[in-house]
Amino acid sequence: MMDRRQFATGLAIAGSALISRPSLGKAAPRRAFPEGFLWGAATAAYQVEGNNLNSDLWLVEGAPNSHYAEPAGDAANSFELWPVDLDLVKAMGLNTYRFSLEWARIEPRMGVFSNAMLDHYKRMIEGCHARGIKPFVTFNHFTTPAWFALRGGWSQPDAPDLFARYCQIAATHLAEGISVATTLNEPNLAGQLASVLPQAVAKWLLPADKAVCETIAKAHGVPLFLAGNNIWYPDPAAVQAHLLKGHALGRAAIKSVRGDLPVGVNLAMIDDQAVGRNSMRDDVRERLYAPWLRAARQDDFVGVQNYERAIWDAKGRVDPPAGGDRNAAGTEVYPASLAGAVRYAHAVAKVPVIVTEHGVNTPDDHIRQRLIPAALVDLHKLMAQGVPVLGYIHWSLIDNFEWGFGYKPKFGLHDLDRRTFRRTPKPSAGVLGTIARNNAL
Repeated sequence: MMDRRQFATGLAIAGSALISRPSLGKAAPRRAFPEGFLWGAATAAYQVEGNNLNSDLWLVEGAPNSHYAEPAGDAANSFELWPVDLDLVKAMGLNTYRFSLEWARIEPRMGVFSNAMLDHYKRMIEGCHARGIKPFVTFNHFTTPAWFALRGGWSQPDAPDLFARYCQIAATHLAEGISVATTLNEPNLAGQLASVLPQAVAKWLLPADKAVCETIAKAHGVPLFLAGNNIWYPDPAAVQAHLLKGHALGRAAIKSVRGDLPVGVNLAMIDDQAVGRNSMRDDVRERLYAPWLRAARQDDFVGVQNYERAIWDAKGRVDPPAGGDRNAAGTEVYPASLAGAVRYAHAVAKVPVIVTEHGVNTPDDHIRQRLIPAALVDLHKLMAQGVPVLGYIHWSLIDNFEWGFGYKPKFGLHDLDRRTFRRTPKPSAGVLGTIARNNAL
């Protein structure tokens, strides 16, 4: 009898064979990317693996007053079906898969490390190589072990050392097979996310997040519970300082195991644009990105994760022009924002850039099909001006668990049936795959 994994694999491969690969226009000039350019898609462990019982967010979802729309549950069952996901990457013609390690699986209790879980991720890395895919591994994508969060998470002075110890253990087991690594995912927004969210959303989320943290802390008899993907932080400045130190120590730990492994950090970056006199734009950039971009000067590259632009005048954020595509939240879809964010990141960090996330939340795949080539045209123009960009990784490979919003957001290049775990390619997978196969627009 065919088991569930064989069944899902067969469906994924069969579906990928049906991906339409539309012509991008013969009249357009050919825009070739450099040899060895990374073409990839991304996932994150908690968002696709399912049943991360030792993770901080498992506690958050289960809290009686949780502000999460729904629990992650089985997610995409990628802990079991990771070979299916790798087959999707290969079927698209991509050469890179970005995924993350789940710290809570590897160190389920403080100081106790699981060789079985390290071997699990080693099999994923080996599976990438067997398919001709470069494994791009993020050591920590938001979520932390429950024990870490119950100690106060990144607010504690010893948090950087605990993270570095984990990086050392994981790298010792895995670094030999990793092609590219990043330490942390979007640490620049920790304690600052409320300032970039719509005001109405932030006014609801901040107190809701705080209440959940207090409920969990009380239930476990600890003074402070802080998850890795929190909105509320009692001392954002301390968290930022500890994350910066954690990145530096984590990078050093990984490099101590394998010095030639390229290591960076993934930063969330809006394309901030200035209008009028005395625009707030530069102040916003200094607060949200500049400390991390300066820190990235010690890295081999900086990962840029962009989804939108923001227009700033002297008083605040200005609404963009009417018209054009909009995402599921009604926000402008602005393809040129990717090149804008990359340009600024390189100007400050002065190291090569890898686009480690880019995409759009929409149930209308036509928008995604338009966004990908349009954004890449502008990125290619920027590269022609001398900005070193080493790769483009799309978020995400499949529709998945989008944190507090649950499964409603649709970022995937593949649909996900949450009952059968069947992955079905969207036409946008063919658009990106055609570009990747040709290494050109």
